[in-house]
Formats: sequence, structure tokens, C-alpha cells
Amino acid sequence: MLSGLLIVLLPLVLGYLVPVRHPGAMAGINRGVNASVYVILLLMGIGLAGLDELGRELSRMGVQALKLFAVIAACNLLALWWLSRRLSLRMGPSPVVANAPTTKLAALLGSLSLVAVVAGGVLLGLALAWLGGDVIFRHAEQWAEWVLYLLLALIGCQLRNSGMPLRQILLNRHGLAIATVLAFSSLIGGLLAAPLLTLRWNEGLALASGFGWYSLSAILVGDQLGPLFGGVAFFNDLARELLAFILIPLTIHRHAPLAIGYGGATSMDFTLPVIQQHGGVACVPIAVVSGFILSLLSPPLILFFLSL
Repeated sequence: MLSGLLIVLLPLVLGYLVPVRHPGAMAGINRGVNASVYVILLLMGIGLAGLDELGRELSRMGVQALKLFAVIAACNLLALWWLSRRLSLRMGPSPVVANAPTTKLAALLGSLSLVAVVAGGVLLGLALAWLGGDVIFRHAEQWAEWVLYLLLALIGCQLRNSGMPLRQILLNRHGLAIATVLAFSSLIGGLLAAPLLTLRWNEGLALASGFGWYSLSAILVGDQLGPLFGGVAFFNDLARELLAFILIPLTIHRHAPLAIGYGGATSMDFTLPVIQQHGGVACVPIAVVSGFILSLLSPPLILFFLSL
């Protein structure tokens, strides 16, 4: 698990080591970051279309996932809002990507466009499956990983050329505080949701410990509790990521810890570009630290609670 996280962080470090002095090159890097986001989301949607086991009990699974998501999201948002008021985190004059939305309506439309790309990927995947192109499902996740590595390297270049010291990236108390609050509030939500899902308390905690890492939580939970609750874990964590896409541009300037923290483990990968785009590169170290800690906590917590 640790080696996998190091592999994810390696492109970010390598990108940070590359100096870029030409303005045209930096503009190309910024465009590459935005394009990579859409490619990853499209491939994610295609991958969703290939999950056959989720189609059998979709109605029941959706109801259970909605209950779990509603309770955990309420706990997360309340706790992160409290943390936002306590930290009084301000991003300062850090640069943002050119042409980033400046109004709430534009930001919301921008986030909804990201969700639309995922939906488009699902439709494309279903169309390919109907045409006999099932082979793409086996490669969509691998392609998304390679695009993600490129994306992290490009973000590393942005960090290097923003004048941000490496110490600020690797040691960040704000990221630690955000991860701690997100983890504890998620576990409280899992405890509260367990009776609603007719689950034992430890099973509710296991479902809440994905912290947005939907691919991992679906596999670990499904192996112990069956495909139904594996799907519940999957949709709960996927819904966190999709809601994060909408919340980030709307809240990051006034409630930065909430915007950065709500994405959970995805703040170090899939929601990281959106955080960077709307909050500036100064948000990136906080998001990476928070996401890294939550990614480290998720697998052992899920396995521990399922073993009780």
C-alpha cells in the first residue's frame, strides 16, 4: 500500500524538480492540467459502465448508498465548516489558472461540466459494450492511472515555478488538521448510519472508512459483506468525489479547509486539479498532505473494522 502511494507521489516530486522559465511552456502546462482532468473523468465514466455486478440490485443499492452518503456528508460538512472557522485559512495571492471562473454561477457550471464528462463516459462505455467493445473496460483504469501520473507531474512543475519551498509541500499542519477532522467526522457518520442500513456498528465504520477511495472500498467491503454493500461503499465514495467537484469552486475562497478536505483521499489525485484550478497552487500542498494521510488510513481501518 505504501509503495503504491509513493508511486503516485513520485511524478509530483519529479515534476517539481523541472524548472520551467518560458511563459509559453507554463501556459502549455496549465492547459495540460485542465485537459488531463477531463480525460481522467471520461475514463472513469467508461470504467463505471463496465461494472456489471452493480446493475442487478441498483435500486436497493442506491437507497442504501443515499442514506449512508447523506449522514456522512452532513457530519463531514459540519465538522469541516467548524474547522474552517477555527483555522481561518487564507490562500493569499497565490496564482490561479488563467480564465478560471470568477462567479459562483460560472464555478457551478464548471463543476457540473465535470460531472457531465463522467456521465458521458458512462454512456460511451455502454455504447461500446453494445457494439462489442468490452475490451476497453479492462484498459480504462490503467489508462486513467497513466494520465494521472502525467497530471501530477504537470502540477509538480506548477509548484516548482510558483516559488513555493519544498518544506511547505512536505510539512503542512493544515493538511494534517483537515485529514484528522475528515476522518473522525466520517467515522461518526458511519456509526450513526449503521442502524439505518441494518448493519452492525463495526460494519458502518468500515463503510465510512473509504474516505472517497471508491475503488478500494468497493473491493474490500464487497469481499467481506457481499456485492450489495460493496456497491454501497462504491457509490457513497463516488458521490463524495462528485459533490466535491461542485463544492470546491463555491467554497474554496471563504472556507478553504472545507473545500480541500471534503474530497477526502481524492484530494491528492482526482480532485487535486480542481482544487488547484480554483484555489491556486498554494492549496496543493495542503490537499496532497490531507489526501495522503487519508489514503494511508483507509485500507487498515476498513480491514480492522471488518475483522471485529
